[in-house]
Amino acid sequence: MASPPLLAITDLRKTVPTDRLLFEDVSLQLERGELVAIMGESGVGKSTLLNIVAGLERADSGTVTLDGTDLALLDEDGRAALRRRQIGFVFQAFHILPHLTLGQNVALPLALLRTSPAEASARARDLLTSVGLPGRSDDYPNQLSGGELQRVAIARAIAHRPTLILADEPTGNLDPETAVRVLGLLIAQMRDAKAGAVLVTHSEVAAASADRILRLTSTGLVPA
Repeated sequence: MASPPLLAITDLRKTVPTDRLLFEDVSLQLERGELVAIMGESGVGKSTLLNIVAGLERADSGTVTLDGTDLALLDEDGRAALRRRQIGFVFQAFHILPHLTLGQNVALPLALLRTSPAEASARARDLLTSVGLPGRSDDYPNQLSGGELQRVAIARAIAHRPTLILADEPTGNLDPETAVRVLGLLIAQMRDAKAGAVLVTHSEVAAASADRILRLTSTGLVPA
C-alpha cells in the first residue's frame, strides 16, 4: 500500500478583504523527498499560498494536511506547535531578529524545541559555514548585506531538520553563484531528512532545481 503524501492541499480558495478572488481550485500532493517550485505572475497569491500551508493564514475553503494532520482541526496554539516541530520557513523579508547574533538567530528553532544550548550553537555554526558565513556566529545582522541575511534565513529554516520547507524567493537577494550553492544546501538537507519543500520563485534557475515546476493561476496550479 502506497504511503500517504507528506503534504496534501485540496481545493483551496482564497479571497482578499475586498472579496476579490485571489485563487481557487488549488490542489497539490507533495511526496517526501520532493521539491516543487511554484511560479506565477506577481499578485496571484504565491506568498499567501505558502502562508496558508504554514497555518499563518486561513483559506476560505479547502484543506491542508501535513503528515496526516489537518491544519483546520488545530487551534492557534496547535498550529504554532506544528510549525515549530515540522516546518522551516524562508521568508522573503528574512525576519532575522536584529538583537540576536547570527548564531542565535539560526539556533532559535532549536531553542524553541528545548535543544541543549551547546548542541544548538554547534549546529548553527556548522550551518553558517555551509552557507558561506564561517566564523560569523557572533556577528549581528546589521553587519551583513541583504544577500548575507538571506543565507542566514536559509540556515535558520533548516536548523531543526523540518519535515516541510517553505521557501519564498529564497535566492532573490543572492548572486547567481551563491544562489546555486545555497539552494543546493537546502535541497541536500531536505533529501537527507526525507523532507519535502515548496519553493516560490521568479527565478528560472532556482526553479530548474525542482522535481516539478507548477504555475499558480487564479483557477489553480498548472504545469509550467
